[in-house]
Amino acid sequence: MGVTGLVLAAGGSLRLGEAKQLLPFRGRTLLDATLDLARSCDFDQLLVTLGGSAATVRERVDLTGCTVVENPAYSSGCGSSISSGVAAATGDSLVLLLGDQPGVRRADVLSLTSAPTPMAVCRYDDGPGHPFLFRRPVFAALTDLHGDKAVWKLLHSGVFPVTEVPVDGPVPVDVDTHADYERLLAQ
Repeated sequence: MGVTGLVLAAGGSLRLGEAKQLLPFRGRTLLDATLDLARSCDFDQLLVTLGGSAATVRERVDLTGCTVVENPAYSSGCGSSISSGVAAATGDSLVLLLGDQPGVRRADVLSLTSAPTPMAVCRYDDGPGHPFLFRRPVFAALTDLHGDKAVWKLLHSGVFPVTEVPVDGPVPVDVDTHADYERLLAQ
């Protein structure tokens, strides 16, 4: 029994127009900040998916302690990255983190891992948001995901019981556009 952390960082950043994983953030990159958080959670296994800009990300981001999972189908949406990551996961639980969402707190991730149901989601003051938790009975369903919002559809499908873990504050900024990035920097 262990917990695998899966950081999704394979996207092609089409809405942003540049590799968002490499945007400057607090003296490093956006992805570095998220991986620092993930490493602080002491997962039994830490995976990071790469696809778009993979070579440059490997050069510029500290991937220490991470197993890189290449996702050649990254342009089909994050469902393919989740499927690739699940195939490499050794834990009985998987915590799904977004590589462009550095505002998630360690304490909230740890609270999520104690949820009793097969799936769990953080419930922020303004609604549900990442990270998510999936237990092994859900893994087969995760491998069948397609597109960008498929994990949300699975979460709301009613197929598996879901725990909403209360988290203080708003959903952390997820950087998809320049406006999102500016909002993140302004915090």
